Amino acid sequence: MADVSGDAPWLVVGLGNPGPEYAGNRHNAGFMVLDVLAARMGGRFKAHKARADVVEGRLAGVRVVLAKPRSYMNESGGPVKALRDFYKVPLERVIVVHDELDIPYGTLRLKRGGGDNGHNGLRSITKALGGRDYPRVRFGIGRPPGRMDAAMFVLRDFSAAERKELDLNAERAADATETLITDGLERAQNVFHTA
Repeated sequence: MADVSGDAPWLVVGLGNPGPEYAGNRHNAGFMVLDVLAARMGGRFKAHKARADVVEGRLAGVRVVLAKPRSYMNESGGPVKALRDFYKVPLERVIVVHDELDIPYGTLRLKRGGGDNGHNGLRSITKALGGRDYPRVRFGIGRPPGRMDAAMFVLRDFSAAERKELDLNAERAADATETLITDGLERAQNVFHTA
């Protein structure tokens, strides 16, 4: 099958909320993973006119644009669409890295397409891109304890116990993203889907 994407880069979007007050929140797991990828690329995030901070470069020899929208989570779609249009990236090369309540903490899941499971960032992106068939790297944060509201839970910082594993988990999610780009979704799932 011919490569119809030509010279288009991969666009890897990490989801989170801007500002230092949100930096350690569970909802900002996507930003944390992109920070790892940016360090691997030797790049620093710079402001882009699409209301996002981006790093352009190569990851494992492949052209990649990393992006952290500067909008709040529920308005991520606008910056992602603007970046997709600017870099002329086909939908199947837009990877979204995000926190996932329905997966235990420390677990990774990769998939293409699907619903948004109540995740406002995904809902906004799917609507803006006009389709849901983009790959996702889902960073498990687990369910809130007791009767805590999910919206409150995602806006809380990772616990002290979770923070002990956070760097390692962000590295694994970065590895999974890199494998998805270089070897495809199925290979990445086989390597990174753990019990």
